[in-house]
Amino acid sequence: TVWALLLKCACDHAATLGQPSSLSAKWGETLKINCSKGNPNKYFAWYQQKVPGSAPVTVIYLDNSRPSGIPSRFSGSASGSTATLTITGVQAEDEAVYFCGGQDSSSSAGEVTKRN
Repeated sequence: TVWALLLKCACDHAATLGQPSSLSAKWGETLKINCSKGNPNKYFAWYQQKVPGSAPVTVIYLDNSRPSGIPSRFSGSASGSTATLTITGVQAEDEAVYFCGGQDSSSSAGEVTKRN
């Protein structure tokens, strides 16, 4: 199975994705999504939206904290003005849109989809 990370920017000045327009990885590989924070002093969270129009689920908050119930393959980190979501060993159920957002509600979105 091959996965493609399709990035769709929905951001303002405070949060921008650092990837090319698309990335790909084999099932089980590690994916990293970078988000440039407009203010390095602000915390960032990452959200997962599996169904368009549904409420996103928080997968990372305070840059690197993971809520209970979120698989350990999801991790977050931050260095300076860059926040990173890492998915270690991508699985089928990880197909979703991933948003990064700061305290000012700015966000960027990255969509993980399966590619035939």
